[in-house]
Amino acid sequence: MFDTTVMLPKETAQALVELTGEARVDTALTRVIRDFARQKLMELETGLRQFEAKYGMSFETYRRLWESEDRPEYYTFEAENDYLMWEGLVTRRNRLTGSFAWLP
Repeated sequence: MFDTTVMLPKETAQALVELTGEARVDTALTRVIRDFARQKLMELETGLRQFEAKYGMSFETYRRLWESEDRPEYYTFEAENDYLMWEGLVTRRNRLTGSFAWLP
């Protein structure tokens, strides 16, 4: 972690304070970041649940099958696209979860 100073335009600082009801700009900014991160994580979880419902399994189970079995249905555009999209959602969720673990 690093410590840095960020300069915000007065209007932005005021908007953060008004939006959150926090008196301190740094606290308001942390709250906005936390809330945005939670929203993104919820969106990612929704996408993950859709793929899990479509394939009836977790990504890890699907990945193991994909890597260990040679089946023609794995080579369709839809299957390959789903795999890449699903993997991207898992990766992004893991990164966000790790990056924002410090948020209260």
